[in-house]
Amino acid sequence: MRVLVVEDEPTLAGQLQASLMQAGYAVDVSGNGREALFLGETESYDAVILDLGLPQMDGLSVLRRWRAMGRTQPVLILTARDNWSEKVAGIDAGADDYLTKPFHPEELLARVRALIRRAGGQASTRLACGPVELDTRSSRVTVDGQAVTLTSHEYRVLAYLMHHPDRLISRTELTEHIYAQDFDRDSNTIEVFIGRLRKKLPQDLIETVRGLGYRLRVPS
Repeated sequence: MRVLVVEDEPTLAGQLQASLMQAGYAVDVSGNGREALFLGETESYDAVILDLGLPQMDGLSVLRRWRAMGRTQPVLILTARDNWSEKVAGIDAGADDYLTKPFHPEELLARVRALIRRAGGQASTRLACGPVELDTRSSRVTVDGQAVTLTSHEYRVLAYLMHHPDRLISRTELTEHIYAQDFDRDSNTIEVFIGRLRKKLPQDLIETVRGLGYRLRVPS
């Protein structure tokens, strides 16, 4: 899963990036509104963390432009303490949630998980498909209750598929959602990650649709 952090304060931006990466996300960071607007227009994100007080273009303007263009990525806005008008304006502009500074990293992670779950129609922090269970809080994967060790990229591929069960996902879409912008992306490596996952999970769980992509098969 891929997240965009838009924050102009370098220390906070670095802390957010580190926390999200530790939790298993691919993370892009932007420090100004114009760059953020461009990234949100041209890249695919599962969630965006958006500060409102940005140089070059303020966060509310960025958010309004995204929504006017039909961009529907979930957005969590960061607001100043006790500034209720910012919260109202952010929600009215199309934000899905808000968080008041200062905040605890665990609360931010919980809110990001909730945004991504809701966007995928998931109600629980535990995603299940047959004997496979993925806990989005702990990034832990089990098969029949037994823990399975995955690399960070294997986990991201599985997490994206489990957030979109029974839907055909192209290699391009998977590539866009498991790598940060500055990573040397190669869609051919998706086949490698799928192959490794099949060795660790039930082999019929991930279906290959030749020439089109992959589908996580939900047992009937």
